Amino acid sequence: MPKVHLLSLGCPKNLVDSEMMLGALTRAGYQIAMAPEDAQVLVVNTCAFIEAAKKESIDAILEAAEIKQRAAGRRLVVAGCLAQRYGEELRELMPEVDVFVGTGNFLDLPDLLRTSEPAGERPTPYPGAAHLLPAADTPRITTTSFFSAYLKVSEGCNHKCAFCIIPRIRGPHESRPLASVVEEAARLAGRGVRELNLIAQDLTAYGRDLNPPTSLAELLRALARIDGLRWIRLLYCYPNFVSNELLDAIAELPQVVKYIDMPLQHADDAILRAMRRERSGAALERLLERIRTRIPEVTLRTSFIVGFPGETEAAFARLMDFVRRQRFDRVGVFTYSREENTAAYDLPEQVSARVMRSRRARLMEAQAEISLALNRRMVGREVEVLVENPAAGERSRLRGRTAAQAPDIDGAVLLRGGAEPGQIVRARVEKALTYDLHARVVDGIESVERLAFHA
Repeated sequence: MPKVHLLSLGCPKNLVDSEMMLGALTRAGYQIAMAPEDAQVLVVNTCAFIEAAKKESIDAILEAAEIKQRAAGRRLVVAGCLAQRYGEELRELMPEVDVFVGTGNFLDLPDLLRTSEPAGERPTPYPGAAHLLPAADTPRITTTSFFSAYLKVSEGCNHKCAFCIIPRIRGPHESRPLASVVEEAARLAGRGVRELNLIAQDLTAYGRDLNPPTSLAELLRALARIDGLRWIRLLYCYPNFVSNELLDAIAELPQVVKYIDMPLQHADDAILRAMRRERSGAALERLLERIRTRIPEVTLRTSFIVGFPGETEAAFARLMDFVRRQRFDRVGVFTYSREENTAAYDLPEQVSARVMRSRRARLMEAQAEISLALNRRMVGREVEVLVENPAAGERSRLRGRTAAQAPDIDGAVLLRGGAEPGQIVRARVEKALTYDLHARVVDGIESVERLAFHA
């Protein structure tokens, strides 16, 4: 049987697309190879959100092309956002690529691999924006830990953020039917998944486009009735649509972790208007107060862009002051990436790369002080920890996460004591670092059965 090796770049939403590609390929008779040298088909699922992601994708394609040349008959596939955005250009620049698939036709990959055209005649993704909305029965090979999975509930985005290219790649927002999402979630839970991370380009828009309409709050209530799910997490909530109904569902449902990932992007009024985001920093402060009032002990994660065109030192100072006042639990900071075909591309007063890097470092330094102080408050407390795996380079420690730590983007808990991956244990925090915690397992280890998790 032919073997395929897939490299997935970018966000968890792209990862789910990769898992569906693997599902389609295995259904068509392919086996999965962990090492690219063992595969007859090499797939690179690319990201094209910002310049750094595009460079990473190009480097990965070139590396795969070198591997392809080492064995006769190997084929190279470029998939995802970069192919959707630059398919025609890539076909001219990279004749070593055998197949291009975009964000709307990647499930056609098994059929496309059965054909072989000259380089100049190879099809590229159709131009414009496109997405593929998962169905409950779409084959999928999960590649995350057996106890944790991402669940895509919608695709596309209707917002017009001045810096963002995603609507031009993925297209307008479209929600999956509630029953379809619940069916897939129940299937994942039946395979041993305990942590479900809900993802979308705009999670809080979920359900408003359906007939009859529903909401993210109603989806949470339906998911909370599924046996076996312990943690349901929300990743990417758009600020404008964080309703009281949603906040009450998060507060009331024990399976929904008290964690909200809500990128705010900035806090200066003029920059927010130029970004086409929220009305004002004051409106954001009122929203944050409402969230914290309705969900005591909520963990708030956000992200900001520094160096957006027109960002003066005074505007950046207002952002710094906002972060120091709000004391977010988690913060990501990105430098502005000037992307063609976005509204911000031709704006005047572009900020230099040197200034952007300096501002990012200053904001991250301020947040590091906040993070360390918040972590120090955890010392002596007992917390639930989902055990992931042995800690890298540590013979006597395990790595895990609390409900306040999302996979891949937040810190971790380094554990001492007996436990197995997939268990949720009680642990006492003994030491605080800037982003990580050290803890020791106490009584009350909860066992979990490892189940098959392939499609």
